[in-house]
Amino acid sequence: MASLVAPGDHDSVQDAETLYKAFKGWGTNEKAVISVLGHRNAAQRKQIRQAYWDLYQEELVKRLESELTGDFERAVYRWILDPEDRDAVLANVALRKSGDYHVIIEIACVRSAEELLTVRRAYQARYKHSLEEDVAAHTTGDVRKLLVGLVTAFRYEGAEINTRLAKSEADILQDAIKDKAFNHDEVIRILTTRSKTQLMATFNSFKDDQGTSITKMLLGESADNEFKTLLRIAIRCINEPLKYYEKVLRNAIRKVGTDEDALTRVIVTRAEKDLLDIKDLYYKRNSVALDHAVANETSGDYKHFLLALLGKED
Repeated sequence: MASLVAPGDHDSVQDAETLYKAFKGWGTNEKAVISVLGHRNAAQRKQIRQAYWDLYQEELVKRLESELTGDFERAVYRWILDPEDRDAVLANVALRKSGDYHVIIEIACVRSAEELLTVRRAYQARYKHSLEEDVAAHTTGDVRKLLVGLVTAFRYEGAEINTRLAKSEADILQDAIKDKAFNHDEVIRILTTRSKTQLMATFNSFKDDQGTSITKMLLGESADNEFKTLLRIAIRCINEPLKYYEKVLRNAIRKVGTDEDALTRVIVTRAEKDLLDIKDLYYKRNSVALDHAVANETSGDYKHFLLALLGKED
């Protein structure tokens, strides 16, 4: 469930006027920005951007970039974009950070087939390159094969499961792990072509046979390497996305010097999806409310904005 608290109806012209007034004079009225944008869903934010342009012939996104600073500016910028455009920006930023491939996997494996397709279109429109082209340009070898396969997948999204296939492909995965052949072509084929429902059946078959999950089995392998790590992230994103996001948040908050990029990314991308469920899981696993953890680790307007998206005003 979504954590965002947004009104059922709103006046986009009035919201645009409120934001314009917030920018006038000396300094910016950040509280007004948060009160509007921190409580509007994607469709409403799009209407506000259009209303702002109609009224003032100015791009609201660019105005916000010039008015705000730091982590607060980055969070608001990512939030106000359409979801597919936001993912395109996140993917591009990740690719420009050498080796930051877990964000690419997140987008490829958590989003639905249709959502991923719209992200790829938005990426091409914004950067004049295809996402797969840029992924291939920034990677090599087996990592390239895995990531390109994931971002170009258009998975079947029906509920049908082939139990015999799940068993046979679970055996393939077991043999690959046993032989430490994590980068086997068959492993990549299975991960990049099967539906999520089919893959979950395969992972369940693996667990039934081995008595432990495939992600735990991979974690227990001593021969650590980048490909194995990315493979494990992909499986977790497909099979247990809530647990994946909870761990990203936990690591971001516990890190010496909070990882604001990861914290912002999860809250902004999941506030309209399943952030309430992620909050519940976070509390169960850490015995502290996510709202409180975020409030303790952040400050100022950035803190107030994240709390608004979490559905909790401090």
